[in-house]
Amino acid sequence: MLKAVRGFKDVLPEDMPYWHLLGEEARSLFESYGYREIRIPVLEKLELFQRGIGSTTDIVEKEMYVFEDKGGELLALRPEATACIARAFIEHRLDLKHTTNKYYFFGPMFRHERPQAGRLRQFHQLNVEAFGVRSPSMDAEVMAMLYTLARKLHIEDAVSLEINHIGCAKCRPIYREILINYLAGQKDKLCKDCKRRLERNPLRILDCKNETCKEIALNAPRIMDHLCDECRRYFEETLDFLSVCDVPFVINPLIVRGLDYYTGTVFELTTTELGAQNAVAAGGRYDNLIEELGGPSVPGIGFAVGAERTVALMRKRMKLEEKKPTFFFAVLDAEAKRFIIPVVLSLREKKIRCEMEHEEKSLKSQMRKANKLGAKYTVMVGEDELKKGKVTVRNMKDKNQFEMEPSVENFLRLVEENP
Repeated sequence: MLKAVRGFKDVLPEDMPYWHLLGEEARSLFESYGYREIRIPVLEKLELFQRGIGSTTDIVEKEMYVFEDKGGELLALRPEATACIARAFIEHRLDLKHTTNKYYFFGPMFRHERPQAGRLRQFHQLNVEAFGVRSPSMDAEVMAMLYTLARKLHIEDAVSLEINHIGCAKCRPIYREILINYLAGQKDKLCKDCKRRLERNPLRILDCKNETCKEIALNAPRIMDHLCDECRRYFEETLDFLSVCDVPFVINPLIVRGLDYYTGTVFELTTTELGAQNAVAAGGRYDNLIEELGGPSVPGIGFAVGAERTVALMRKRMKLEEKKPTFFFAVLDAEAKRFIIPVVLSLREKKIRCEMEHEEKSLKSQMRKANKLGAKYTVMVGEDELKKGKVTVRNMKDKNQFEMEPSVENFLRLVEENP
């Protein structure tokens, strides 16, 4: 039997109500904040991620799906969306076209990781990116929007907003040397990946999931203690605005994020309910990314929400079901179908969900099917109904039934009177 590729998962119809609710609530919320939808290609040039994410990050070094096309160009399935949206921003000169540059995106990402609970090789993210503003109030607004989304999805009790500041081009190099000096004394205890990171990307060691490395990170010097005056003031103002917005948060000095483009404010929405995969959403400020990709000097901030992990939390807190048909049309022969099918099509045009039996089955069998589908009404069209030019409507809840003329207006009146 053919099966899906390992790490690639089907989203089945019974799961879709949660995905729809996530998408609908996110779209409504983001657009209320002035964000507009953007769509980006699944494939990008490998160079985009090497320059944007960083060639020494785990994503670029180990996790990307990379291949050479027939023209000899190296392409990659997108592992994340921020670099792609930044590329689109530069390529289409969106800074010259729009007064505000705030965008959202929903789609699949691809990373060749070891599949486990909450981690797939094809996964879906909701992304939010805002270009052109660098302000503590903007940072707080973005995080408030993320927390509001958690509330709208009824998962706020399962998540915690954790925030940190990782410095700027002025103070981060100083902290980097202090951190390297500390970690050098612990080098023999570090895992293989962190030994490699020590010289190339030492801040990533603070985010390692290896238990020994986590213990070493707990005792490491804190970047918060080595921020320059400007970064310290910026962070304090950001926290103040978060308090004004009534957004609960926890300062976590070990959050550094795994992508090189982050600078300044970084944050995660974490949970304890999904095992090792505790980040439900994450983001931060990336004030140099646009310029590093060849564009103008434009600051940016954004976040990504993991759809699969969010849906897993939603399923624990609410029971959503697929929409059930309002009308099930039980027809006994071809003549009955010809009589009623124009009405069925007209109701569907008006967004009334209808089902009609197309196989030759007994009325009893069709009634069982209507009941199994959860239809609100069963509309019976048989020999007697055809003679009268009417239909028999049965309320599947109270079992009452009555005859009526099969006009679209009569069916719509039923829906209005019994929403």
